[in-house]
Amino acid sequence: MADLSVDLLFDAAVRIQLLERSIVISFAADNSVRIKIPTIRRLAEFLGTPHYLVLRTFAMMEKEDLVIKAEREGIVTTKKGSKKMIRLMRDTYRKETEGILGTTVLEELFRKS
Repeated sequence: MADLSVDLLFDAAVRIQLLERSIVISFAADNSVRIKIPTIRRLAEFLGTPHYLVLRTFAMMEKEDLVIKAEREGIVTTKKGSKKMIRLMRDTYRKETEGILGTTVLEELFRKS
């Protein structure tokens, strides 16, 4: 079985958040935006793939500085990963994301990225 792509995992993460109507956004000490990523098991279940394949891709994402494991938070995006995720929300899932976050919050999120 082939590894999953980083882009596929980011897309799946956004779609899960939209389906569950739950997007957790926080601000780091450096004022960067962080977005909580669904659990590895949840992503694997959503994609219908073994969790070890998702783990491999997450290791690659950590190496590329797209996500980090934050104590008591789970897996969150870094500044670089947030830009990638926010771009997906803006370009592919804007209407759906706006339905959850509202126009004002969404525009502010776009502005900060």
